Amino acid sequence: MKFSSKMEQCGLSPMRKFNGEAAKAVEAGKKIYHLNIGQPDILTPTAFYDALKAFNQPVLAYAPSGGVPELLDAVRKYYARLGVELSRAQILPTSGGSEALQMTMATLLDDGDELLVPEPYYPNYHTSVTLAGARVHPITTSPEEGYRYAVRERVEKEINEHTRAILISNPGNPTGAVLTEDELKLMLDIAKEHDLFIICDEVYREFVYGGEPLMSALQFKGYEDNVIVIDSVSKRFSACGARVGMLISKNADFMAQAMKWCQCRLCSATVDQVASAALYDLDPSYFDEVREEYKARRDTLMRCLKKIPGVVCREPKGAFYVMAALPIDDADTFQYWLLREFDDKGDTVMFACGEPFYSTPGKGKNEVRMAYTINCQDLERAMEILAVAIEKYNATH
Repeated sequence: MKFSSKMEQCGLSPMRKFNGEAAKAVEAGKKIYHLNIGQPDILTPTAFYDALKAFNQPVLAYAPSGGVPELLDAVRKYYARLGVELSRAQILPTSGGSEALQMTMATLLDDGDELLVPEPYYPNYHTSVTLAGARVHPITTSPEEGYRYAVRERVEKEINEHTRAILISNPGNPTGAVLTEDELKLMLDIAKEHDLFIICDEVYREFVYGGEPLMSALQFKGYEDNVIVIDSVSKRFSACGARVGMLISKNADFMAQAMKWCQCRLCSATVDQVASAALYDLDPSYFDEVREEYKARRDTLMRCLKKIPGVVCREPKGAFYVMAALPIDDADTFQYWLLREFDDKGDTVMFACGEPFYSTPGKGKNEVRMAYTINCQDLERAMEILAVAIEKYNATH
């Protein structure tokens, strides 16, 4: 039987690819320190569960395809605090930020089109783009330069007749890079000057650690026709399982086209939208404690990584990931070995292998993304295990 050629071009998620091997390792008695997936262990605010308990509609009906009013208004209030005025029509709730990405690619891209993306990038970008019949065109960066890319000459030389849009993640997944205000404005200028959409994945907006003000591409005036924002409650409120994201744009024509997808999938989950509305009503001070906890974890991870000979990485300025080059030959082979053959006092580690975060052949082979979504004590132990593993792996391979 024949399968979609588009789907066959897609790979498994590097964050979840080794789950089967991990299950076998656990059955064999190993303890795994999970650095592979951005699943926060921060408690979900009780406001979400209170709203769930209070939900008492006699019939659990479809929500409007464009979202339930209480969620739309809660999101509008949140953005108003950033100085961004939105109407309900400029917000479309989605089934997580992932569906917002899929919806955007389906709306913008045709077969043969290209999407300009700094690499390394979130691998599910590739899947969404490929299923739309297009391809990722990378802007290459490196760990030695902190994965910086917002340089006019570097970006513009990659634009060609097939380019339809630019996609950036700010703060960055997987790099933790945070654009300065001038860098973000430069990216917006390039998009406008070349008549391109710029898709800004801002799901980690709150997680910046240098005292920077919260920033959104929507705050900049004069780019309303170009800017599309991807947002989500998943990481911001530690509510990944709610599967509520947002597609936001002031481009009315784009939103009208995207509504066709919304109506095709009928609606996002009614109850999750209602409960998520309560999250947006939290006082902004909620994030102060959360931000400090992630900063402490980042600092712990970086301190430990610097002690491992041969590791190359720069301190991430935001999100909760570190992208690092390890002194090994192949991260995939190393991860299989960690789960199948290695343990340190019964313990081992998982990370996300770096190669699927790149489109350029051969890049990322010895790089890994590690999520600091576990506590500081566990991070210290995980890095202790990693140091022992690298030394033993290189001695036997």
